[in-house]
Amino acid sequence: MDQIKTGKFIAQVRKERQLTQRQLAEQMNISDKTVSKWERGGGFPEVSLIQPLCEVLQINVNELFSGERLTDADYKRKAEDNMMELMKEREESKKKLILATVVAVITILAGCTLVMVAGFLEMTTVLRIVMITIAIVVMVGGIAVAAVLEMDSGAYECRHCHTRFRPTAKAYIAGWHTITTRYLECPECGKKSLCRRRLNH
Repeated sequence: MDQIKTGKFIAQVRKERQLTQRQLAEQMNISDKTVSKWERGGGFPEVSLIQPLCEVLQINVNELFSGERLTDADYKRKAEDNMMELMKEREESKKKLILATVVAVITILAGCTLVMVAGFLEMTTVLRIVMITIAIVVMVGGIAVAAVLEMDSGAYECRHCHTRFRPTAKAYIAGWHTITTRYLECPECGKKSLCRRRLNH
């Protein structure tokens, strides 16, 4: 989905309906910051808000996904295109998540191997320090790459308001986590909880 195009379309239709961002937000029981984020292309409405948004703006879901008004002739073609795009995005998210896991595992194994070699083999102190330094750089670099891939592989869903969002890099790194959840603050309701990772934004 082209979030920029969809955002501009939401703004255009909202203005046609003579609604301010605040008025649209109030009708949907969300914050005007969320509406502003959509219109800037900084995010896509979460699943639970798509139908209510379409009802308020008097558009259909297909038009929202397409980011434009559709004629009857275009409707079926666009519906198929949008479905394929959603499936493609989901598959890409899965691949990024798998790649992130592989990178993290290989990095940790490589780093631990270098540390073990430096610890058990006879070598000069300088060479030992160099090897341990390389091990640390490899592990930090690999984990950073894995984190970036994982951050880009979907979104996190708030347990309280079910908003889906992408955390900032700082919040992502600071948040303790399990395999499928991460402790984050929801930008919508402001509550902190173990948010579940979702492959769709």
